[in-house]
Amino acid sequence: MGREQWKKILVGSAGNMVEWFDWFVYASFATYFAGAFFPDGNPTAQLMNTAGIFAVGFFMRPVGGWLLGRVGDRKGRKAALTLTVTLMSASAVLIAVAPTYAVAGYGGAVVLLIARLLQGLSVGGEYAASATYLTEASDPSRRGFASSFQYVSMTAGQIVGLGLQIVLQRTLSDDALHSWGWRIPFVIGALGAAIIFYLRRNMLETDVYEESADDAGAERKGTLTALWAHRREAFLVMALTMGGTVAYYTYTTYLTKYLSNSAGLSKQTATLVSFCALIVFACIQPLAGRLSDRIGRRPLLITFAVGSTFLTVPIMTMLKHAGSFWPALGLALLALVVVTGYTSINACVKAELFPTGIRALGVALPYAIANALFGGTAEYVALWFKDAGLESGFYWYVAGCAAVSLIVYLTMRETRDIDLNRVEAAVPEAGQRAAEAV
Repeated sequence: MGREQWKKILVGSAGNMVEWFDWFVYASFATYFAGAFFPDGNPTAQLMNTAGIFAVGFFMRPVGGWLLGRVGDRKGRKAALTLTVTLMSASAVLIAVAPTYAVAGYGGAVVLLIARLLQGLSVGGEYAASATYLTEASDPSRRGFASSFQYVSMTAGQIVGLGLQIVLQRTLSDDALHSWGWRIPFVIGALGAAIIFYLRRNMLETDVYEESADDAGAERKGTLTALWAHRREAFLVMALTMGGTVAYYTYTTYLTKYLSNSAGLSKQTATLVSFCALIVFACIQPLAGRLSDRIGRRPLLITFAVGSTFLTVPIMTMLKHAGSFWPALGLALLALVVVTGYTSINACVKAELFPTGIRALGVALPYAIANALFGGTAEYVALWFKDAGLESGFYWYVAGCAAVSLIVYLTMRETRDIDLNRVEAAVPEAGQRAAEAV
């Protein structure tokens, strides 16, 4: 890839990192601020309240997917990416200054809710805008490699968040973290978003989008009418997302809480396990993405689905009895290697399904709906099973979602060699076959 392509990928990835730092910091620091906004009840009940607000953010993602996907298709990928980081910065500021229950009663929880709604809008558009931008900005023979940086940057945001949490855990007392220390990452997130806003204001538009600017039918770009014409591909995006998003959030967002609340590890040890596992996870994304450029997307997707279907229950069961750092880390790494078959290439697979004029919305809306139904609720479902005394039921839920996606992967066509400028004529048969199979 040339220098300009690397510049586009790096700028797009850097913004994505800040977006997901803010998104995941809420989840990773929830154990410290849950009591500040919901003082009544046991620790699991407090976490369920904060997890509920976390899930609400996901339910705003379809709205953000529609709104920002439309912007991305009509005004350009750059415009959408700039708007997403603006919304994320505003939400980080709100959380950083949100009053606690002692100061404003449940007014602080309302501020927290509004902030999560803004984050949901932002991330609902960020995924699609970033996936589309990274896919379009790369050489056709390296789309898998280039788009893998989406999850590199997403994971890097979480790594930075967890790294900051480790530093704060070792420099501040537990009382200080529960009192005011949890606000620090949200302040940092707001400052980082301001920097990325400047970078994105000066980023380059993709050649694929610019070449389509004068296409006939420009008035239909980014519209629901245009998306309806590609409803089979939209359904395909939802179905292939289902298993991947549940598994991803289980082994990233929920893992630290699971190790702390269920496996009995200390918060510090649980955080360190997640931190180390995610570093390895981020490093192997480009390797898997490059592999897909050579052998195709379907082999990796099928490997993920088979592994997640049959290994989730034993991995989660053994994690619960891991007892110490090294066994927990080994199991977490095994799980994340399996998930890599999905995360490394799902961005480009979805972008490759749609023509340029509807690509951002086509990825954004169905993906956001799938995440609202499955990804955003994964942590809450896990805590519900735990609170009901049926924690192992969640393991089977994750495995079942992966099994549904496996059916889709087995029946969909390969997308590696699709020409992004000619995708409209090449894909409907694939979407129809997969839709009929499911």
